[in-house]
Amino acid sequence: MIRLLLADDQALVRGALAALLSLEPDLEVVAEVGSGDAVLPAVLAHRPDVALVDVEMPGLDGIAATALVRDAAPGTRVLVVTTFGRPGYLHRALRAGASGFVVKDTPAARLADAVRRVHAGLRVVDPTLAADSIVTGASPLSERETEVLRAARGGSSVATMARRLSLSGGTVRNHLSAAIGKTGAANRTEAVLIAEDNGWL
Repeated sequence: MIRLLLADDQALVRGALAALLSLEPDLEVVAEVGSGDAVLPAVLAHRPDVALVDVEMPGLDGIAATALVRDAAPGTRVLVVTTFGRPGYLHRALRAGASGFVVKDTPAARLADAVRRVHAGLRVVDPTLAADSIVTGASPLSERETEVLRAARGGSSVATMARRLSLSGGTVRNHLSAAIGKTGAANRTEAVLIAEDNGWL
């Protein structure tokens, strides 16, 4: 049996995935969690072979949770299963140590096959998303520019962002200006939207 952990903040989706995957004779769901913070403790408690992890969850996002699992429980492989098929998410998930990345509208039989392939040590990536990510490429933003754009999401002032990030106002402005230029945006709000749409934040 391939032991599975499901991590998704939407109980209905999580329940549907559990029901579908449990129909497979060689798959067993041993744990379900609803937040990114709960992924690693559940992995350590249940030692699943494969963790199916959503990207956008409360607490830690699925990509950060994937990195924790890779470091603390390398025997558990991670398959990211998300609604948001964004090229940036794919790049970030693979860098964090995910073995696969598929979208939630993947047919049940194909999802079960993806689980088996990841368990066997193969890498599985949604083919459409793989093609899109080649065209889009990796994020052009530096780590600090990404951090500053994340801080800009709520419309915070430069002074507030500077305090939160322990940077000077001038440094924050410089990073915002660089991020606006790299995304081709007209302003910081548009830069945030472009970066979010591409999965860079």
